[in-house]
Amino acid sequence: MKIGVIGLGYVGLSNALLLSKKADVYAFDITETKRKLLKEKKSPIADKEIEIYLTHDDISFQVVDTLNDAVKEMDYIIIATPTNYDEEINNFDTSSVDKTIDFITDTNPNCLIIIKSTIPIGYVKNKIFETGNSNIVFSPEFLREGKALYDNLYPSRIIFGNDSKEIKEFVSVLINCIEKKDVEVLYTNTIEAEAIKLFSNTYLALRISFFNELDTFAEMKKLNSQDIIKGICLDPRIGDYYNNPSFGYGGYCLPKDTKQLKANYEEIPNSLITAVVEANVIRKNFISEQIIKMKPRTVGIYRATMKANSDNFRESSIQKIIENLTNYGVTVIIYEPLIQENYFLGARIINNFNEFAANSDIIVANRMTNQISKYKEKVYTRDITGCD
Repeated sequence: MKIGVIGLGYVGLSNALLLSKKADVYAFDITETKRKLLKEKKSPIADKEIEIYLTHDDISFQVVDTLNDAVKEMDYIIIATPTNYDEEINNFDTSSVDKTIDFITDTNPNCLIIIKSTIPIGYVKNKIFETGNSNIVFSPEFLREGKALYDNLYPSRIIFGNDSKEIKEFVSVLINCIEKKDVEVLYTNTIEAEAIKLFSNTYLALRISFFNELDTFAEMKKLNSQDIIKGICLDPRIGDYYNNPSFGYGGYCLPKDTKQLKANYEEIPNSLITAVVEANVIRKNFISEQIIKMKPRTVGIYRATMKANSDNFRESSIQKIIENLTNYGVTVIIYEPLIQENYFLGARIINNFNEFAANSDIIVANRMTNQISKYKEKVYTRDITGCD
């Protein structure tokens, strides 16, 4: 089996390496530096399992330099290009997926296209009508940044918006690549598969928002947030997981997926879906206000990534807090070794930690770490468990 993978971010690269255990994989990304690193068996993203797998000699993984080389003669092609949310059109920007599907349809119309990029509900149906190419399916991913390949090796579930013979052959290969046994495979219609992705991420954002608003109440009323959360989560229907207060949900997926689902609800009665999006804005503003109340001269932001083992600060919740603080007139400095520039969002980068700590009146940290624990008396965090 020959599989092309287009787009080598977390989703594309983790899928490419996973499938290269049992299939011949030809991977392409438009970023030349990323292709160069991968040819040198170096990971362009922080992910332990990806870094290890790239050094394996028993995988059939080849990085190619043209889109054509990842498309021609392929049996299956996975599209994992970015689909950022466009605030002006209230929709995902699917242009990269559109262009890739159009190219594949012209170049290799008989192959099966598997979309892994997150897309609006109804996208595949519209694209099939537009192109006349019925060989397009959607299969949602449920991956964590920094744990993408691990989550592919041990998936919670496998979902495909089609149950054709070709899809089942692909799933058979996929099952042979993963380490987890007895993974449930669900075949649905394509629109239901698209909905599963957006509703899953919106539920996670809802859970984060719930515990954040609980924490806001506790902080305002001077209550012990940890005790309240522990008592609530002893109920097995709620569960003691994914309940650690934060500065808001961020990362690449949750902010854009919740906004897209809200947009899909435009003519459908709702209050909860809209509230999930609004709650995140309210939480970030509340955190900013709490910091401002302390009247610091200089606020030190510890890490822009906000999550452990991640090198991604796209849509990080701290960005809005930095903006709020600087707009209020507070001096902000940032400790973030991954940022090589001198400034980020108008704030000065200090990559010497001791210098950063000495110059900060308050150290703002989404999560406590050993590095900042000795400055605990001036750390502002809502971290209770130390988990993401």
